[in-house]
Amino acid sequence: MIPILEDFFPSTTEDVQGEDEQPTTNPQFDDLFEEIEAELYPGCDWISSLNFLAKLLHLKVRGKIPNNIFEELLKLLKFAFPKENNIPSTYYEAKKRLKKLGLGYDNIDVCLYNCCLFYKENASKEACPVCGTSRWVTSENGKGKKVPCKVMRYFPLTPRLKRLYSSRITAKSMIWHHTGKSKDDGVLRHPVDGLAWKDFDAKHPEFARDPRNVRLGLAADGFNPFGNMSLAYSMWPVVLANYNLPPWLCMKDNYFLLSTLIPGAKSPGKDMDIFLRPLVDELKELWNNGVPTRDSSTNSMFTMRAALLWTVNDFPARSSLSGWSGQGYKACPTCNEDTTSIRVIGKTSYVGHRRFLPSNHAMRRDTRFDGKVERRPPPRRFTCEEILSQVNALEPQIPGHHENFGGVKRRRVAENCNWRKKSIFYELEYWSTNILKHNIDVMHVEKNVCDSLLGTILDNDKSKDTTNARHDLKKMGIRESLWIYEDGNGRLMKPHAPYVLTREKRQLFCQFVKGIKFPDGFCSNLKSKVSPDESNIIGLKSHDCHVIMQRVLAVGVRKFLPRDTATTITQLWFETRFNRLDRNEDAPSVSRYLSVFNSQSLPLTSGIIKPLNRIGREKVSV
Repeated sequence: MIPILEDFFPSTTEDVQGEDEQPTTNPQFDDLFEEIEAELYPGCDWISSLNFLAKLLHLKVRGKIPNNIFEELLKLLKFAFPKENNIPSTYYEAKKRLKKLGLGYDNIDVCLYNCCLFYKENASKEACPVCGTSRWVTSENGKGKKVPCKVMRYFPLTPRLKRLYSSRITAKSMIWHHTGKSKDDGVLRHPVDGLAWKDFDAKHPEFARDPRNVRLGLAADGFNPFGNMSLAYSMWPVVLANYNLPPWLCMKDNYFLLSTLIPGAKSPGKDMDIFLRPLVDELKELWNNGVPTRDSSTNSMFTMRAALLWTVNDFPARSSLSGWSGQGYKACPTCNEDTTSIRVIGKTSYVGHRRFLPSNHAMRRDTRFDGKVERRPPPRRFTCEEILSQVNALEPQIPGHHENFGGVKRRRVAENCNWRKKSIFYELEYWSTNILKHNIDVMHVEKNVCDSLLGTILDNDKSKDTTNARHDLKKMGIRESLWIYEDGNGRLMKPHAPYVLTREKRQLFCQFVKGIKFPDGFCSNLKSKVSPDESNIIGLKSHDCHVIMQRVLAVGVRKFLPRDTATTITQLWFETRFNRLDRNEDAPSVSRYLSVFNSQSLPLTSGIIKPLNRIGREKVSV
């Protein structure tokens, strides 16, 4: 408990260096010492009251004990322990005693229509300065305590970063990116090995000079906190990842920093910047001025600074954070204004993926894709200066979704490309020069690909081989064998596609998935994901999709699909699994390319497998 107090009330530089000075008195500091030295009950000298309470609340969180059950437990402990014990009677009292240790959160009222936060200059206002809506929930009699319409929880970042340096073990891990990083160029084990990190260091040498400065990544997404999917509610936590730590720690939930809890009931959308205002203000302070921090590993004081390197989100959340809309004809944020798209029945389709292939690739000359030969080079990469000039040309928008103010629909202007707003992150001095601002997490991409691929093969409700897709093929003049036609009786007929399994093969494929056995803890029970009639695979989670894409699909489809279709799926599996360097490879980096598809391979499990005799074993050993 003493290091926590030293972090909550940091020592001065002179105290750390050991110079003789008169200690200053602090009433709050004295109260905390009294709490630590207080006995749990008379005669108990092996655990203090505060230490017992901290461990008890930790068990509550670990075991997800409800508040009412926890209060009953406190009453039982208070009754069972000797009299004159210091066990709190209620959960509220327990939280109140631990609040003195710091690391709390701030309640910030929000406008009902997300127009503004009642924060800083708006903290004392009774109504929204944008739309004029009352800050409070109105009651019929107008009496009683005022209740805000919406409340956001903000967890200050600075004390949490300082707490990481209050432990000697954690403080040493905070400079791992400088002392423990790999010396092999070309091997990516940690973000420190990436080009974005190195470019940031080159552009900001003062920040990079001290390895104790903190580098952060931001992630945000919505979830339903009630567990009842019939109730539409979306709460958005904003979480920060600490990239100073080694790779085996920085992605552990113990080291994630919860920054903001954005209330629902709907996602913030374009108003995400309103809720990020306190965090951005704190990040600007940490970058410009820093904060004095005590490093327990060296027993010295230093000025800690922090920088936000990038965000990690799925595609819809990326649109809310970056300001680039993920819908429309120019939805790709990388291709920008060079996005290739066409309008098909009911939606926009994004084509032109063959532009990224080598110029001599055979698929560039294949006209079955869109009826054309692809000769265009890949889209150019836009520089940071070009992106900045695009967002600087945007007109300021009224925040919120009030129907008379920020909720008024605006027509897009061609000069704005697909930008909807200038992100609040551009207020950070270094943000505009970051070469990598936003990342798409692999989990969502892999799950979407797996669901679409399985859905098309099994012809379920997630199949991309719809009636509209067949009409689009006819409209584009490609793959005539798959066009919908009219038979002699006037009925519209949909030809069977070679990439779709028949009913019998669907059952065999599902039986194959059902019979797979994995080691304990490798993945969930895929047997339970197969429907009772063995014709579909449902309820797959993200890790299930990862296992199916990496371990199952390439092997399972070879027996049931035509050779060219199965080869394409197998090639997708090999490209994602083997044409990359291992994350834990200690050998020097070597460029590797697969030549497995240059020759035809025999079907899997063809022939009868027989045990080798003595002569056969000798030949194998030779």
